[in-house]
Amino acid sequence: MIQTMQELRFPSTPDNLSMVERLIDDLRDAGSFNDECYGDVLIGMTEAVNNAIVHGNRLHPEKEVSVEYAIQDKDLFFRVTDAGAGFDFENVPDPTAPENLEKPNGRGVFLMRQLADECEFLDEGRVVELLFRGVYL
Repeated sequence: MIQTMQELRFPSTPDNLSMVERLIDDLRDAGSFNDECYGDVLIGMTEAVNNAIVHGNRLHPEKEVSVEYAIQDKDLFFRVTDAGAGFDFENVPDPTAPENLEKPNGRGVFLMRQLADECEFLDEGRVVELLFRGVYL
């Protein structure tokens, strides 16, 4: 089953993270969701959207975040886009390095890469695509 891409757009305010959480819950409730994947999808996507809101769009509510999503067979695909300047995703500090362990942030890209089966940055870091395999039974 391949579903066409659907899109959710919203202003860059932190309270809109709840829209993404609701979307993940709705996608879970829509079919036979593998509950073992729920935490990975929820955390990976909230990190992606939080980064788009805070770091990409710098909390400017006039700039929107786009979340496109599709169910592809048993997999769940997301594309998160912001209107920011981008970033050097190849040179993000390792949050597991001893000098970074105490830092309160800087784990979002690491978590996305660890939790998603595929994590790809495009358009100079303004777009992140996440693929979660085997989400639907």
